[in-house]
Amino acid sequence: MKKFFTTLSNIWKIEDLRVRITNTLLFLLIYRVGSYIVLPGVNPATLVNQQGKEGIAGLLNMFAGGSFSRASIFALGVMPYISASIVVQLLGIAVPYFAKLQKEGESGRNKLNQWTRYLTIGITALQAIGYLKSQIDPAKQMEIAEPYFTVLNVFVLTSGTMFVMWLGEKITDKGIGNGISLIIMVGIISALPLAFTGEFVSRNAGAGGLVIFIVEIVALIGVVMFTILIVQGTRKIAVQYAKRIVGNKQYGGVRQYIPLKVNAAGVMPIIFAQALMFIPATIASVFPKIASNGVLMSLSDYTSWGHNLLFAILIIVFTYFYTAITINPNQMADDMKKNGGFIPGIKPGKTTAEFIDGVISKITLPGSIFLAIIAIIPAFASMIGVSSAFARFFGGTSLIILVGVVLDTLQQIESHLLMRHYDGLMKTGRIKGRTAIPAGGTGQPVI
Repeated sequence: MKKFFTTLSNIWKIEDLRVRITNTLLFLLIYRVGSYIVLPGVNPATLVNQQGKEGIAGLLNMFAGGSFSRASIFALGVMPYISASIVVQLLGIAVPYFAKLQKEGESGRNKLNQWTRYLTIGITALQAIGYLKSQIDPAKQMEIAEPYFTVLNVFVLTSGTMFVMWLGEKITDKGIGNGISLIIMVGIISALPLAFTGEFVSRNAGAGGLVIFIVEIVALIGVVMFTILIVQGTRKIAVQYAKRIVGNKQYGGVRQYIPLKVNAAGVMPIIFAQALMFIPATIASVFPKIASNGVLMSLSDYTSWGHNLLFAILIIVFTYFYTAITINPNQMADDMKKNGGFIPGIKPGKTTAEFIDGVISKITLPGSIFLAIIAIIPAFASMIGVSSAFARFFGGTSLIILVGVVLDTLQQIESHLLMRHYDGLMKTGRIKGRTAIPAGGTGQPVI
């Protein structure tokens, strides 16, 4: 414990790190304050903080830190930017122009970022119109006549999302870690204190008692540890580089490692699968006459066995799909060959690509199964009596994002400490040799 507090004091001794942490906290505070500023023309007294609790609206509300249900200027959060990033990433596979930009280094990344910003504006404007039409009641909440209300607030919501995106970029440049990810994490974690308190009060009032609440906390800690194993799990492939002598200096001749993540797709398979699982409920709401269909009702109920079985299968399928489009074994093999590297016992070129592809296929199966288990745990937690607000933190999108962002932030702080010869926050076993970044990397989205 003494060493832990010593490490914390060392963090504040490093001026650059201290400034970065302070900047990060300041930017996040600005975001949280803005999430409580209501859209112009909306009567705050008529807002009921129960909107967006279920379905796709509930997912958006969680990512936006409650701004969605409060009709805030940041109601759409960074989700339009996430959507635009995914679209641009997929275009890099399907469209030669974008594929070329991905290979042009820094200049190509800058152009792709510019395309992402333009696309974000378009997506935000469309989502803003849908949000205003579906979430704002003209008779009770609107204080400005149409069409001025819609035109004004489309501009406000679009500007709000772009401002949040700008805050994320500033956190990345001037703060600690990936700014967009930190903003999403803060939005998710902002609901934890209320959910925790609500569950404690409910259990203490007679719904199982304090013992059941303690069991829930222990189970939550276990799920978090399990999630950390999945997020951190890697399969390292040894790569040997040939020796080269240039003048009086020798280059290469060292062994490095390509770390292939067990869960290379991150949280994206869950998001894709959730989007498809909302279709039955949407069909039932649009066509009330078929809402009583047994299969449709089962798929619409997130606590049913049918819903969770199909959800798990979709996650496994999407994990393979997203891993296949984000990791390119052929490019990794080509880059390795150009740099004089080879996997011991494997011929360079096509054989190397086939070997890497085989390893990815093998580790993706357990990774996808574990990801599916984590995704359906909240539904089973709700089945046994955990409140829906607290059950969300037992798995799914929210937990994976929280664990991933926290670990990434800790690693950023760790690198600053080790660079200045201080003890790090985390003790990790180190393998002899250096770890190489996979050529043609995973291209992970910001979340």
